Formats: sequence, C-alpha cells, structure tokens
Amino acid sequence: MSISIRPAQLQEASILTDLALRSKAYWGYDAQFLESCREELTLKEGELSVRRATVAEQDGGIVGFATLEGDPPQGVLGMMFVDPGVIGKGIGRLLFDHTVTTAQNLGFTQFTIDADPNAEPFYQAMGAVPVGVVPSGSIPGRTLTQLLRSIRGPSRLPLTDTRAAGSSARRRVNRCGSISEV
Repeated sequence: MSISIRPAQLQEASILTDLALRSKAYWGYDAQFLESCREELTLKEGELSVRRATVAEQDGGIVGFATLEGDPPQGVLGMMFVDPGVIGKGIGRLLFDHTVTTAQNLGFTQFTIDADPNAEPFYQAMGAVPVGVVPSGSIPGRTLTQLLRSIRGPSRLPLTDTRAAGSSARRRVNRCGSISEV
C-alpha cells in the first residue's frame, strides 16, 4: 500500500466535504444528524490553505484528510476524516503523525481536538488526553470531549522503518514536505 500525504488543492474542497460526511456516517449516525453536521463539515476552497488541510492519497484517490488550524503555540486539529473503506488500515495514524510533525516544525507546543465520541479512543492512543467538554458546533445540547495533544520541540519525520497499517513500511519526505509511504 503506497500512501502519500500532501497539501490539499483548492479544487478538492467539495471532495473533502463529501469524504467528511461519508466518514461521519460510518459511525451509524442518521440522515437528520448528518444534515445537522453538513455546514460544520463543509470546506470552502478559500479556507484550505488557512486551515492547513492535508490529504492522504492512495492510487490517485483521496482516502483521508486533516486540518491543523490556529497560530503557534496553541493549535487545533480542526478536522480529521478517513474514507470508510480504509478505516482501521493506518491512514488515520499517518495523518495524525504528519499533523504532529507539521505542528512541531511550525512552533506549536500543543493542539486541541474536539472529538466525536467514536474517535476518542483513537486520539487517546495517539497521546491526546481529555481536558474538558465543549458544545457541539452542529447539534444543540450535545457536547464533545476536548482532548489536548502536547508537542515537544522541533522534529523531523523519521525516515527509518516504522510500523504502519500493520506491516513494515518506510516513509519518504519529498522537497515539499509531503510524505510517501513505500
């Protein structure tokens, strides 16, 4: 499996919005719930670079994306979604690792995550700790756990063998800072 992580392109905003809604639906939410989330999960072309949107690509198709928002030292993992067909295959871990590395290199010391209940165990496994609750941006009366992921000093993404998707993999960083898993 070859996965590359690269900056999102302006014309991909609607593709990423559709992916976010499909990924949210994976957890069994009904149509009314998803419609209530539509505005919050909609990305616009002009905001992709400001939100530092990155995509995970496999065989020419987008299989996930994440956004790192805010200004150092405190950021926000605004969105992170993986295509339902590849959930559990290591794509989320690659996106999260890339986000942490990007945050380190930009001078962030921490970022928060307002986590869907289904995603909390993943984020905790990635080193985030619960720090409180926040209101949902979509559903009145619903709250989400807010997690905090601390970051230590500038870092470079390791170029040595790592475990990803349950198998041995090697990561390569190109001149633009994009990652390829080979």
